Amino acid sequence: MSALATTLQAFFTDRLIRQRQVSPNTLEAYRDTMRLLLTFASNRHGKEPSRLDIDDLDAPLIGAFLDHLEQHRTNSVRTRNARLAAIRSLFRYAALRHPEHAAVIERVLAIPLKRFERRLVTFLTEAEIGALLTAPDRTTWTGRRDTALFSLAVQTGLRVSELIGLSCTDVHLGSGAHVSCNGKGRKQRITPLTSGIVAVMRSWLTERAGLPSDPLFATRTGRSLSRDALERRLAGYVENATAQCPSLAQKRVTMHVLRHSAAMRLLRAGIDSAVIALWLGHEQIETTQIYLHADLQIKERALERTAPIATKPGRFRPTDKLLAFLETL
Repeated sequence: MSALATTLQAFFTDRLIRQRQVSPNTLEAYRDTMRLLLTFASNRHGKEPSRLDIDDLDAPLIGAFLDHLEQHRTNSVRTRNARLAAIRSLFRYAALRHPEHAAVIERVLAIPLKRFERRLVTFLTEAEIGALLTAPDRTTWTGRRDTALFSLAVQTGLRVSELIGLSCTDVHLGSGAHVSCNGKGRKQRITPLTSGIVAVMRSWLTERAGLPSDPLFATRTGRSLSRDALERRLAGYVENATAQCPSLAQKRVTMHVLRHSAAMRLLRAGIDSAVIALWLGHEQIETTQIYLHADLQIKERALERTAPIATKPGRFRPTDKLLAFLETL
């Protein structure tokens, strides 16, 4: 095999799995990136993927691959940047093993991340949350399961991977009721439960009647729900709930929107952003600031507390000719 093939194998087995011990989600994301890149390079050079060398993955080809992701696979800029980050990680590892390819590697590492417009986060109002949680048919087993799942998601703000990874033993309904999970970055955290959610979860656990190690939210066959299945079921419930709450039709509701909604409920209740960051499992408190930008009510309350401007409005008129020239530009 080529130097690229052996380096790529060592990158996954030695760097990612043995040294960094990355999570399964990270490993899967890196694997998909490399698979897409090798397929693209193989078609460009007319070589089998195992015969490609490091010089075949030069900066022009990587740039063309990134354009291909956006234009032909309709990936977002965020996804494009995530793929580039994985490629950079591989090439930094290759630089240590193959200094003879330093020139090619350096040019690839110099490819910048693409800037993108940061939009305000989407979240649901209390009326929209109520309509969504009443959409499942509670006369069916799956409807009761989905009611418990989405109720837990809205109250705790757990990520999709955290929700589908919960087992029956992760829910504690006694004194100090809470749910524990292994979050992003292998961080363990516990999230308290309200009395309403405790009643819902107690009813569901009684019906679930599984072993402590069984998935909390399982399919009919007892397997864990997949991310895609969960998103499909949510989309169907949103469509049904739109009749009761028409404003849902104007929003693209995903499982992550339920996480945003949990954060906004905490923020509007006056909870400090540092506590919200701990609640959501954010690595940095700055990540939580996106909710401050999205909440218009907080800005309106701040505006009400400010004194009206009594200064008569006017226009700055420069007295210097050079300043006057700059003003005309």
